Amino acid sequence: MDTRLSILQTALILLCAGAMAQENIDPSRFAGERWFGLYLNKGKVGFMQQVLSLGEGGRVYFTEEGTFRMNMSGVKQEMKVSSMRIYAHTGELISIDYTLTDLLSTTEFHAQVQDNQLKLIKKLAGQSVERYLPLPQEKLKDTLKFQLWMSQKPKVGDELVSFLFEPLYEQELTCISTIVGTEERLFNGVTTKLYKIQTKVNILNLEQTSYVTEEGLVLEDIAGEIFTMRLEPKEIAQDINYSNDVLVSNAAIVDKPIKNPREREHLKLILNGPLKENHLFCDERQQITAEGDKFIFTATKLNAESIPKLTFPVQDEEVKRWAEPSSFVQSDHPEMIKTAKEIVGDTTDAWEAVQKICVWVKENMKTSYSAQLTNALDVLKHREGDCTEHSLLFVGLTRALGIPAREVAGLIYVDSPKPGFYFHQWAKVWIGKWIDVDPTFNQPLVDVTHIKIGEGDIIEQIKLIPLVGRIQITVTEE
Repeated sequence: MDTRLSILQTALILLCAGAMAQENIDPSRFAGERWFGLYLNKGKVGFMQQVLSLGEGGRVYFTEEGTFRMNMSGVKQEMKVSSMRIYAHTGELISIDYTLTDLLSTTEFHAQVQDNQLKLIKKLAGQSVERYLPLPQEKLKDTLKFQLWMSQKPKVGDELVSFLFEPLYEQELTCISTIVGTEERLFNGVTTKLYKIQTKVNILNLEQTSYVTEEGLVLEDIAGEIFTMRLEPKEIAQDINYSNDVLVSNAAIVDKPIKNPREREHLKLILNGPLKENHLFCDERQQITAEGDKFIFTATKLNAESIPKLTFPVQDEEVKRWAEPSSFVQSDHPEMIKTAKEIVGDTTDAWEAVQKICVWVKENMKTSYSAQLTNALDVLKHREGDCTEHSLLFVGLTRALGIPAREVAGLIYVDSPKPGFYFHQWAKVWIGKWIDVDPTFNQPLVDVTHIKIGEGDIIEQIKLIPLVGRIQITVTEE
């Protein structure tokens, strides 16, 4: 189980997205540094420094250094995210460097404008991959965000469009900001007028709320209603310990334990929280339906006898794309293919192969809580991690055999540290039909306490951000 650190990374990206359209910029007006405290559902999880500086030839450098420190079920975690965006004196984007460092690895991205396109080099799992992408629209005015907009004395209802290229997603985000109101707060002992601005980001399906002074100073940003970046003096921003246990504080704790959670045939729950239509997954195993202001979850344990016979590699054109490699699932790597073939031996039966890989992952992975941006090849090398790593490795190995597989996210019931439903990740595979598999718990067919509310890659799972720590669950009588 883990509250995926991609949620925090994405929220941080979102908080940095927003700007305005103005070409004549004097960047020296905005040079200097600012410090922010980072909070997840009111619990402090880190801090960030932003610096705008000028270099030779009028180049502008915008750097961000973020540090996350948290407790994950008693295990201290630290992760650092840094980025540098360089712009020409004309405001054109020159390059972006992005680095994420966790306890086990470092992931790097370098994007360089070259020949009217963007050359992107990503380094992860000891490999370097190069891609050429269309030239992004992002300019310096997009990084300076609200400072420029506020200088134009905007009114409630005014909108702006801005752009931010995100190396992690290998694409550009389009941000639409709207001033939805004004209010007054006490800031540095003075009553200060603030603009309340809401920003929507196209592919992420998330909203950001910003509180900005008339001078363009951002006092607070809230992403997905759970992640807050708050302007603070350096000493206060950096004042953080590991007291916030993100697993327990964001779980849906229940008032009584569930009997036989892994063996039971049926389960019925009442869910309350900001669930949307795209979270209501219904399939052969689970059903989630809306009833007024609550949601009814029912699940029935599947029988292995219902699994159809299918050989691999799978040839079904409708699902073959889920057998392809991706940036974080390097299923075409020779080591991944070799390991997968060694695990399954001579079998060509997809269901038998899935069961063997599920058992192998469980038996060959050391379980540990890990705050990291991970990938399947690194997991194969280190063989350590939590549910995220178990699932990524499982997906990588099954895809290496030509069996379509996807990541799945949601909640699962466990008894400790407190009885409740904790954010969790598992997988689904196509073996004539889609079935859910949980290698962390060695379940080729998941138990009925798995509540699926998201599936797909990192961008799809970002849709879960508004749900973290905001779901309440009641267990009903059968």
